[in-house]
Amino acid sequence: MAAVCFMITMALYFVATMSFLAYLLRRSEALSKVSLGITAGGFLVHTLALAAQMAGTGSPAQPSFYEALSFFSWMIIFVFLVVEFRHRIHVLGSFMVPLALVSLVSAAALPETVPTLQPVFKTLWLHVTLSMLGTVGFAVAFVAGGMYLIQDRLLKSKRFNVLYSKLPALDFLDHLNQQSIVLGFPMLTLGIVTGAISAEFTQGSYVSWNPEQTGALITWLFYFGVLVGRLTVGWRAKRAAYLTVLGFACVILTLVGVFLKDRGVLS
Repeated sequence: MAAVCFMITMALYFVATMSFLAYLLRRSEALSKVSLGITAGGFLVHTLALAAQMAGTGSPAQPSFYEALSFFSWMIIFVFLVVEFRHRIHVLGSFMVPLALVSLVSAAALPETVPTLQPVFKTLWLHVTLSMLGTVGFAVAFVAGGMYLIQDRLLKSKRFNVLYSKLPALDFLDHLNQQSIVLGFPMLTLGIVTGAISAEFTQGSYVSWNPEQTGALITWLFYFGVLVGRLTVGWRAKRAAYLTVLGFACVILTLVGVFLKDRGVLS
């Protein structure tokens, strides 16, 4: 059942992605409602798929890389729906739904039943959940930063086209960027702490300086610097937008590195 639900979910997310991208090129708002409905339907099926998978494996305390990516995709859509129903920013779906689709397709390319995460990541869903929540926060900051840079360029070039009319104001995007980091950073911090505690129980050491822990620490230091710069130094919104786009790209590269190492591609 879980496999069928995942296939249906991917199909719905794909249709929603195409619909949201088409929405960027059209002035009609009706397409946004259709896209949102398809996304919500995909989210419900995705929820059923995750529940069926956890019930079928009987070991929710040991998530695989496949499950972690699928869960990440689910949380991206969940956050999008929350922001959408609160602020009615339809265009956000044109950026977040494709991101969730890519994550889910990447999960589908992995073996479903073979754990690929290091032992430090297998001990608790709490660690994975907190870490993924932090990553989702950074993903939203990445999307907000990307939209900010697009809107800023459209304003400076005086290209007041369909995309310009649908993107939120720069002040709102800057606020969304900052709040996403403010919420995501504590989640990542707690994820690192719970991971270190798990490592102490499973490996006898809080820190082993493996690539996973090193990558997490670098990510934490990077976003700590961005957060301090925003809240105390008063970095301009455009600089913060560039940094959050760069930071999330580094997060993705870290995840890819973890996967390649666990698959034996990297030594």
